[in-house]
Amino acid sequence: MHGLINRGIQRFVTDSYGQERWTEVTRLAGLDFVEFEAMLIYDDDVTNRLLKAACNVLDRALLDLMEDLGTYLVSHPNVEALRRLLRFGGVNFVEFLHSLDDLPDRARLAVSDLVIPELELHEHCNGRFELICESPIEGCGHVLMGALRVMADDYGTLAYLEHTESRKGFETISITLIEAEFAEGRHFDLGAGAI
Repeated sequence: MHGLINRGIQRFVTDSYGQERWTEVTRLAGLDFVEFEAMLIYDDDVTNRLLKAACNVLDRALLDLMEDLGTYLVSHPNVEALRRLLRFGGVNFVEFLHSLDDLPDRARLAVSDLVIPELELHEHCNGRFELICESPIEGCGHVLMGALRVMADDYGTLAYLEHTESRKGFETISITLIEAEFAEGRHFDLGAGAI
């Protein structure tokens, strides 16, 4: 697993629950270090142990923790770069959804050896979509749901999201747009330093 993934988990736990809880998570996961190096590759088992330990230390169910992680990754000021990467996907939420098929390739432009879940969007009638997430990590679709909820708010869109299916390596999220321009979206400028 790419160090950026594990580093994201680390930052989520430390920013949300504190350094002491993070240290406890790493100890329970059997790690002899507390800091992940963002550009290293770690064994997938490290990530699985880390998530299991976080659930135990924080007394959270895995899928709830994963959704909170997704929310954190696109809403917390400490990880603003990911929100910016996602916002380049379109000027409205529907365009953003259609850009998700290309997200793994866009991520590799930023970090060439980063592997993120493959995503496939299916559009149905009346503002209904299905997003299929292919990942070996259990609950990855829930991370995506947390991120999608924040992005819908970011675009000012009222949407209903439901995790509808899980089978080995694949998860499906049902997305129903209730109102595309429900509220004013969060301000976004193309320039990184723009105010």
